[in-house]
Amino acid sequence: MDIMLREVLPQFNFKGTLKDCSIFGSGHINTTYLAVYDDNGTERKYVVQMVNTSVFKDMDSLMDNIFSVTSFLRSRIKEEGGDADRETLHFIKTANGEKYYRASNGNCYRAYVFVSDSVSYNSVPNARLFGESGVAFGRFQRRLSDFPAQTLSETIPNFHNTQYRYENEFLPAVSADAAGRAASCREQIDFVTSRRDYCPRLVELIKKGSLPLRVTHNDTKLNNVMFDAGGEKAICVIDLDTVMPGLALYDFGDSIRFGANTAAEDEADTSKVSVDLDYFKAYARGFLSEAGEALNQCEKDNLAFSALLMTFECGMRFLTDYLNGDVYFKTAYPQHNLVRAKNQFALVADMEKHMDEMNSIIASLCG
Repeated sequence: MDIMLREVLPQFNFKGTLKDCSIFGSGHINTTYLAVYDDNGTERKYVVQMVNTSVFKDMDSLMDNIFSVTSFLRSRIKEEGGDADRETLHFIKTANGEKYYRASNGNCYRAYVFVSDSVSYNSVPNARLFGESGVAFGRFQRRLSDFPAQTLSETIPNFHNTQYRYENEFLPAVSADAAGRAASCREQIDFVTSRRDYCPRLVELIKKGSLPLRVTHNDTKLNNVMFDAGGEKAICVIDLDTVMPGLALYDFGDSIRFGANTAAEDEADTSKVSVDLDYFKAYARGFLSEAGEALNQCEKDNLAFSALLMTFECGMRFLTDYLNGDVYFKTAYPQHNLVRAKNQFALVADMEKHMDEMNSIIASLCG
């Protein structure tokens, strides 16, 4: 066991006697452990995480966001007659009443109750399961629809402000050409600049008051949904580090970008890349079955476009990083970010061809 855990674990007053504590999960940012305790014959499991404060620099704001959202969710779940211990994460304060523990070496640790009898998936195996993840994120939106999102801290400023990303990150990267790569990706640069009118669309609707500020998850990968180990029903949404104010459209759009692509995100053969409309419909049906009544008409009208925009934004970010010399995203080879950008732009182009169909699917589900 990590020597620091001998200092950390007693700070949370876990129930029982420690039996085991070992590395858990496959996360790339935080270091996660599963602590198992014996409480008079009852096994109790707790997740303990050392938070990467190089990525999440404001630990207080981060944990304030998480405790505010999970406390609200627990109350709402109880009102609905649900199981608050399974349907949202239950974070545990330290013995001193703090939301996390800062160890003697300066590292920050937090803890929550392990969601029992649950599984997660790293890839999308079928449309039905993808649709069930839509239920999970739609329920997340519905239950938080009257949470005062403006009270949350913006832990990553301008995270999905596509106009800001274009004007303040992409264009400067093209101009500076820090890695001397602009000549090798002129076609992709032109792809972005020719679609610059996409960038301000949602931002302008926010300014007009047409799109309300909501609590957004901002990391809607399938492995951030816990499923019932027996029936493959979605139980709860996890990994709340990027919870902050935003648009419901961000979460919906990024889910489609990730889950409805017929190829992996870094597939080099772009002929394999397209939007799977069956997966799109399955996710949209699940999402709207829970969140539909909480969304306004402008949100519904822009769901399909949000999938295109989030894909476009992601491709632009990959291209920006390629131009800057691969300083943000981890890469496995020199052209990796360019391959990712080409992949996302191929998906954008296919979504453009099928936008009418995607909008029709949404309209049919909204009834």
